[in-house]
Amino acid sequence: MPEGPEIRRAALRIGKVLNGKEARSVIFSQPHLQRFNNALSGETVVGVSSRGKAMLTHFSNELTLYSHNQLYGRWYVVKRDKQPATGRTLRVAIHTDTHSALLYSASDIEVLTPEQLPLQKYLAKLGPDALDETVVWRDVLDQLMSKQFCKRSLAALYLDQAFVAGIGNYLRSEILHAAGLHPFDRPCDLTRAQLGALSRATLDLTRQSLATAGITNSPKRVAALKRDGLTRSRYRFVVFDRQGEGCYRCATPVERIEVNSRRLYLCSQCQPHLRGKQ
Repeated sequence: MPEGPEIRRAALRIGKVLNGKEARSVIFSQPHLQRFNNALSGETVVGVSSRGKAMLTHFSNELTLYSHNQLYGRWYVVKRDKQPATGRTLRVAIHTDTHSALLYSASDIEVLTPEQLPLQKYLAKLGPDALDETVVWRDVLDQLMSKQFCKRSLAALYLDQAFVAGIGNYLRSEILHAAGLHPFDRPCDLTRAQLGALSRATLDLTRQSLATAGITNSPKRVAALKRDGLTRSRYRFVVFDRQGEGCYRCATPVERIEVNSRRLYLCSQCQPHLRGKQ
């Protein structure tokens, strides 16, 4: 599933061709949304943004197209009247004079009024967005220390969009490794210094991923690995998807575990289980 940085980059890409442009036609394939074809066609796109893993396309009549890619959804931007080479099912098409923004395969799509937008089921539950520049590390710290979250395992917490929005599987593994914390530790078991380091890593790595198109490894290490001839899939992450390979810090083989059927990667040497030590 695309995580917050991937959705934000898609929003920026789509915004480049839609913002300030008249949507000559907007076409929904799902029958229950087709009544909005006429409501949005002819309106100007006034903004494309993201919140967590959702994309929001705002129109001049104050309606907003909400979409969540879930596992299989994908946005494409193409020249007008061109079609991407894909076998996916087209769900939404937004056409300007020059370009088209096309959403394939997603099913979580709504058109919302300003009053409905904050009440939308997914949006209403979101915690602070890690890509919101007004969110600072102390906001994440407050979440970690709150009664709602402090006694939950970090493995579970970092996939809960009510805790921090936009984080998914790969960011969870990378953030916990960067902070040196085991997935089964709980915020209430951590020192103030550990909580601070985790809070900072949460924002730093999520924002780095946005800036680098999904690379969470350090720029210096990436440059060295590139010189060694490694491909992007091999230098992109520090621990995620590196089962059996040596940890960059200590050379201990990276482990893969499953938590609620979701894979998670860690270094047992760099991320000892604190409660297991007690």
